Amino acid sequence: MHYRSLPALIADAKKTPRKGPVALILIEDGVEVASTIAHHHKAGFAQIILFCAKDMVLPENLPDALDRVDHDVSAQDALQTILNAIIRARPDQWVYYCYNAEYLYYPFCETRSVGEMLGFMTEERRDTVMSYVIDLYAQDLKAHPSGVDRDTAYFDKSGYYALARHDAEGVPLDRQVDIFGGLRWRFEEHIPKLRQRTDRVSFFRATAGLQMLPDRSFNNPEYNTFSCPWHNNLSAAIGSFRTAKALRRNPGSRDVIQTFHWPQSEKFSWQSQQLLDLGLMEPGQWF
Repeated sequence: MHYRSLPALIADAKKTPRKGPVALILIEDGVEVASTIAHHHKAGFAQIILFCAKDMVLPENLPDALDRVDHDVSAQDALQTILNAIIRARPDQWVYYCYNAEYLYYPFCETRSVGEMLGFMTEERRDTVMSYVIDLYAQDLKAHPSGVDRDTAYFDKSGYYALARHDAEGVPLDRQVDIFGGLRWRFEEHIPKLRQRTDRVSFFRATAGLQMLPDRSFNNPEYNTFSCPWHNNLSAAIGSFRTAKALRRNPGSRDVIQTFHWPQSEKFSWQSQQLLDLGLMEPGQWF
């Protein structure tokens, strides 16, 4: 269905709630839109909602079970506006979000659906899945000046680190960390400070009163934790070309960066086992 505005979607969502996890995909440009949708459709989401500019022309032959919402995703706080509206409209539903040219991976996702994974997390008494954004990039920027090429996608196999997150008084927050690495770490001088972190709460269960804050954390502190207090929980990864696109689109960085490739680059296999082997996501108790 095509909704002409976010309020139109919300009004309908309140009348006809759906069961199962919903994926929200914010489409910023025309890069890898079809592959992003196909990847998440295969994961088994009950509903996929696309948010894009009203003049955006979407690829043909997309899956039937899609909803489109006309919305300016480039506006300030567009993500928070969308997510907070969905939270109010769909309490107790699992919600996932990403952008085009991003691809979700969780442990053993090739054989287990996203619904199965979230069912497991519910049994674990967790209302979130912490995810880590893995920057993907083309090996040859002369051949692929946009920085995007799925066939020759590489990523950094090392160079990631975590720092304890602190409150306004400087006290460390329980089970909260800021993760850095990838292109945002290697080319940090070209990335706004607020965009340098790679941690993302990409899955969360909507609950009454929950809100995403301007820094993309949630007003419920437990939602910002990477695991429960008693054992490690499953985490996910999102292979993303967004940073590569931005660095190649910005004249200041495009003119000084000749390649993203370095000794710690590894070809992306598009398989969850590669990310597990490198410790870039955690299976927890998930078997």
